[in-house]
Amino acid sequence: MAAPLDDVRVIEVDSWMATPSAGAILADLGADVIKVEPLEGDPARGFSRPAKLPPEIKDYDFQFDVDNRGKRSIAVDLDSAPGREVVHRLIAGADVFMCNLLVHRQERFGLDPATVTAVNPRIVHATLTGYGTTGPEAWRPGYDVTAFFGRSGIYDAMREGPNGTVPMARPAQGDHTTGLALVGAVLAALRLAERTGEAQVVETSLYETAVWTQASDYAITAMDKAPLRQRARENLIIPTANRYPCGDGKWVVFNMPQDSAWPLLCRVIERLDWLEDERFADIRGRFAHMPEIVAGIDEALAHRTRDEWGQIFDAEGIIWGPVLGLHEVADDPQAEALGLFPTLDSPDIGEYRSVGIPMRFATADVGPRGPSPKLGDHTRELLTAAGMSDEAIDRLIAEGAVHESSAE
Repeated sequence: MAAPLDDVRVIEVDSWMATPSAGAILADLGADVIKVEPLEGDPARGFSRPAKLPPEIKDYDFQFDVDNRGKRSIAVDLDSAPGREVVHRLIAGADVFMCNLLVHRQERFGLDPATVTAVNPRIVHATLTGYGTTGPEAWRPGYDVTAFFGRSGIYDAMREGPNGTVPMARPAQGDHTTGLALVGAVLAALRLAERTGEAQVVETSLYETAVWTQASDYAITAMDKAPLRQRARENLIIPTANRYPCGDGKWVVFNMPQDSAWPLLCRVIERLDWLEDERFADIRGRFAHMPEIVAGIDEALAHRTRDEWGQIFDAEGIIWGPVLGLHEVADDPQAEALGLFPTLDSPDIGEYRSVGIPMRFATADVGPRGPSPKLGDHTRELLTAAGMSDEAIDRLIAEGAVHESSAE
């Protein structure tokens, strides 16, 4: 089977997780993705160390791997003129250039849209930043916890009540979501470039993507500009769209907004007395007495484990979901059926599990191509393919303009 992007070459100048994750998706889709790193490497290299793995693999950086698998690496000093010339040489033969550089850094390294499209007039130039490349905040560096979760309103909206603690996101959630947005923009721009023969310039940001993920809220808030009312679990609108602990301390979440769900839930948890209680006869009454109802559901569910309740809910037609721990998802049969954790093979550690991208093809070769590269693993290979002689490459290495891992 052919891969969707097996004739596409991508040059990426980036670091950390957001833009690299987009490159990993494109690599899974078959693109030849070349990661340009500084001589000291992407700062995300070596950033994570798993705690509970055998000694022979505990030092492998699985978090870096998931965002950089299947790529080739070249290490370049972009502050040097020869280094910038090397990257321009690579860009000349590429279809896509991606970066997470702020505007002033793009201009400093000659990687701004005007310079890149002059080098390659058919290329797609794609930028991912914290806050965009225009406006009063365009200068500001951004990580997902600051730009995606903080400034976009997500953290505030997730607080339970106005005095509730601001929650903490898990690593790179906003980065990976924004990476998906960048992939969508790149694919659309590639089609335009192919149709018109002209360069395309696209961008996204952590901030913009985060607002889009809350589009249902902002469809209203953009008009009335009213503050969102944060609600604790005891003050949600309806009890059949809430989350509850079970007898083993594990939680379930219901999402049944229709009014007919109330008598169903009462019957399943054996609280038929509530159906006779005039206080709970309609949605307004139930909302007025929500703390009492939530406490009653908590008490009812305390008599069985989450999984015991799950069997009952399925049999009775309750729309529910288990609140799984990450360790449970890693063993979830549904995850296995969807191939969410594909197996890769590394020459350093052997077989290991990675994380699949959220898209599957019936008749295309899509999936991880291999582990992440070592820093500068493909420097000589790429420069040779770009037409440089061994003598010229050796000179660049000696000058410190590029680095190759085999030179260590």
